[in-house]
Amino acid sequence: MCGDENPAPPALDGGGRGDLVVVANRLPVHRTDGGWETSPGGLVSGLLPLLQKRQGVWVGWGGGRASGEIAPFRHDGLWNVPVSLSADEVRDYYEGFANSTLWPLYHDACQQPQFHRQWWQPYVTVNERFAEVAAREAAPGASVLVQDYHLQLVPGMLRRMRPDLRIGFFLHIPFPPVELFSQLPWRQRILEGLLGADVVGFQTKQGAGNFIRLVNRYTPHRGASHSISVYGRRVEVREFPISIDYWKIDQLAADPATIERAREIRAELGPNRTIMLGVDRLDYTKGIDHRIRAFHEILAAGRHTVRDLVLVQVSVPSRDQVDEYIEIRERIETLVGHINGEFGEVGQVPVHYLPRSLPIEKLVAYYLAADLMLVTSLRDGMNLVAKEYCAARRDDTGVLVLSEFTGAAHELQRAVLVNPHDIDGMAVTIERAIAMPRDEQARRMRSLRQRVRKRTAYDWADEFIAVLAGPAHGSSAALAAGDAR
Repeated sequence: MCGDENPAPPALDGGGRGDLVVVANRLPVHRTDGGWETSPGGLVSGLLPLLQKRQGVWVGWGGGRASGEIAPFRHDGLWNVPVSLSADEVRDYYEGFANSTLWPLYHDACQQPQFHRQWWQPYVTVNERFAEVAAREAAPGASVLVQDYHLQLVPGMLRRMRPDLRIGFFLHIPFPPVELFSQLPWRQRILEGLLGADVVGFQTKQGAGNFIRLVNRYTPHRGASHSISVYGRRVEVREFPISIDYWKIDQLAADPATIERAREIRAELGPNRTIMLGVDRLDYTKGIDHRIRAFHEILAAGRHTVRDLVLVQVSVPSRDQVDEYIEIRERIETLVGHINGEFGEVGQVPVHYLPRSLPIEKLVAYYLAADLMLVTSLRDGMNLVAKEYCAARRDDTGVLVLSEFTGAAHELQRAVLVNPHDIDGMAVTIERAIAMPRDEQARRMRSLRQRVRKRTAYDWADEFIAVLAGPAHGSSAALAAGDAR
């Protein structure tokens, strides 16, 4: 679908258009052959209705490596303001500092972070560009929601440019403990950037606690419990676990076409086989290779064979220009080839590997077909696939095997929890899940579905906006002067 033909929203007093502005690395839309199409995901699902109701603006990169400007446009009732990035900035800010320094560091350094000075200045420059666009687009007194690790300097920059704004920041990935974050040469700059917000949100209490401890250690500001004092201004620090559009998944799972496709998948894979499913972005943090190794151990033990057990692994390509991602792709493909060669039979293979993105309608059919959902991340901010699987299991069957190192594990405590670093232990736990009686499956899944239903993406967005809309603390002019020190 192309962008709507509606004109730009009128500028409000003071020049800004948006009463509510989201600033994210990406726009909520992606290019297709026909133009722009709304992207899936909890963030877009949760915020889009609020933005459509209010005078909403979304600021983000339009994708691609071209340095040309893309004009702002309206799509699906939302004003989109693209920020351009040059090919060098994509390399240094995005692939470099964001995804080769911050991403591995924040995910418990499960891959060695790279600290290159030449990546830092592009990160600063791009953050400043996003802040300038947000400052221009925001109406007086507007709320601005800054998203994720790519833009951690934006709150502080925006505070100096527009002290009248209410600024929120939400981190979608884990926030690391003191001993890991302390390695970052630019640790104080990052912390000060985040403290420009009125509300700093994390997926878990642990992330919020890590942030407060780091602020106390590396800045002159002091915090405890849920708040930090920054030159007399209160910064609220809270956990806001993000979720999914539960009712959309539930509706798709009830669709006769989805149910029929699930039946076809089961027939194609073998009606008497237990189907295990993995759905992940192709990333070294997801533990895909660990679960394949655990599956190898199960088959090698001889208690299951390719005739009664199969793994379907959907791996969405990601950051395919970054060396670490090329390496994990090759490692997984090698493992899949090895296990299929060792245990496969004519007409039956142990692992069906699908290295592609699937539309949500097809994913829900796979959720319905799968007896077990394997989420074995080494570290994950939340993991929405785990929640989507539960939402789809309307008959209360199926077992969720969930890494204890995901944010989702704090909420979905009736899942079967595993330590993905313990390959042998994970293999044993998966075998127990395969043999789980139906009545226990039903008890666990009812509890999981109730938990996911009680807190959707819309609840997450409403709660964050409500906390951000709280009373301002102190004079804007005085606070801006203090923050500029």
